[in-house]
Amino acid sequence: MRFWPASLGGRTALVLLVGLVLVQVAGLTIHAFDRVDALRLAQIHNVAVRAISIYRSVAVAPVASRAAVVHEIHVRDGIMVRLQEAPPASALPPSVGPLAQQLHANMLLVPIPPADRPREYAFFGGHGAGALLIGMRLPDGPWVNLALPLQSPRWLLSPTFLAAFVLMTAAAALLTLWSVRRLTAPVATLAAAAERLGRDVNAPPLPEDGPTEVATAAAAFNTMAARIRRFLTDRDFMLAAIGHDLRTPITRLKLRAEFIEDEELRRKTLADLDELEAMVSATLAFGRETLAEESSAPVDLAEMLRTVLDEAGDSWPEVSEHLVYDGPDHLTVTARPVALKRAITNLVGNAVKYGAAAHVSLTCPREGVICIAVDDDGPGIPPEESERVFQPFVRLEPSRNRETGGVGLGLTIARDILRAHGGEVRLVTRPGGGIRAAVTLPA
Repeated sequence: MRFWPASLGGRTALVLLVGLVLVQVAGLTIHAFDRVDALRLAQIHNVAVRAISIYRSVAVAPVASRAAVVHEIHVRDGIMVRLQEAPPASALPPSVGPLAQQLHANMLLVPIPPADRPREYAFFGGHGAGALLIGMRLPDGPWVNLALPLQSPRWLLSPTFLAAFVLMTAAAALLTLWSVRRLTAPVATLAAAAERLGRDVNAPPLPEDGPTEVATAAAAFNTMAARIRRFLTDRDFMLAAIGHDLRTPITRLKLRAEFIEDEELRRKTLADLDELEAMVSATLAFGRETLAEESSAPVDLAEMLRTVLDEAGDSWPEVSEHLVYDGPDHLTVTARPVALKRAITNLVGNAVKYGAAAHVSLTCPREGVICIAVDDDGPGIPPEESERVFQPFVRLEPSRNRETGGVGLGLTIARDILRAHGGEVRLVTRPGGGIRAAVTLPA
């Protein structure tokens, strides 16, 4: 959905705010209708009191002066008042029922001598008509007829109504956002702790405080981290023992192979033993948790890339002209130097072994990400195999064979190291041929 937030806090806040607005609208609407009723009653009271007060002024005046009194009231108050022999003639419907009763009841509240009170009443119109005609018959016969405006209360345009709605909604929205942020903060803390644990298995534990649910989740996370550390420690001990136990018989076999009289058989046997020893060394290197033993430090990544290329040129002098660096002279990042250099060395080594070249480019940080590209000039690999080559002991034929060396762990180790730094690596086939190892690292 277009307006559906991606974060848990955003979704919670949105649902609460929408519900809050609906409740506010419903509550203030009910209040407005009640207010309209009160305003209508107040308006009827004012109209009734004003009408009976005008009638009283005319009723207590001498008969000869009544016309002058009516004229003065009309000029002074702008109200249409007439002294006529009949009740008001109007196309408006007669007002009967509650409105007429309310008008009559409010008129009785104004003190008038009993002898001067109206003998008859006539009411026409109402709120829907926008005007009210009132006729009151004097004791001696004539009628005092008045035309008074009577409009429905405009509650929707009331400044106090809108101001109250905006202020109440804003205050509740701020409180909601603050509460949601406080309540969802432990989720972000847990995610950050998981990220730190992925980079450093010896990261400090989470504080086990706060609400019960948060403390329980933190305790479970700390227990999980402790079990992972214990598992890795046990694995290191096991690998050290296996490495020691395997290297000893391999060394003995090498010594015995030297006594084989058949030169061809001796050469093949020693080659197999060398390959077996390389496989054991590579497997132990893959399983050893070197990252946990190395601390992070500022590293000049540009200088490291140039050093790796220089060392590759020393190892493969025949391709030294095809080892190229393109990028800034210096770029400092925080990383584990030995581990990161090993990952880059594996990628450059693969490019040289299987592509006879290594064109390394470094891009300055953009949106918090550093990009490294290691290009070779080899035949490339099928797109469907670009992920499988990162699996342990996987080598693609014919370009990845035992004659080139290695046991299929170089890319696996490189990806593990880069992911431990919060980065990633993937292989893509370049349009012009060859493979690009695209590396991303956090700045």
